[in-house]
Amino acid sequence: MHVREGMIMNTANLQLEGLLMAIAAINRILVDKGLLSRAEIERALAICEANAVGEDRAMEELSPANRDAIVFPIRLLRAANAQGAQVTFSALAKGVGQNKGRYNDQQ
Repeated sequence: MHVREGMIMNTANLQLEGLLMAIAAINRILVDKGLLSRAEIERALAICEANAVGEDRAMEELSPANRDAIVFPIRLLRAANAQGAQVTFSALAKGVGQNKGRYNDQQ
């Protein structure tokens, strides 16, 4: 366990943070080289998120916090893609937390 910004972080969380930032960097390079557009990356990630929180009954049995945990990496990559420039993990994670909506079965 590590301490970061007043929180105890599991090593797996730190590994996930590094992996997400690496994927975000690769996505930026793909856009910069003209291999993919930001819109194409956004579409792919939006489909991925929709599939993750789709109509599946197993998903409805999960708590909203668990659903948020499942889609957090996708939402973080979507936020990084929208930014275009390199942004810190903390800034992206904060934005994801502030912009998350409610699930259909919560309304």
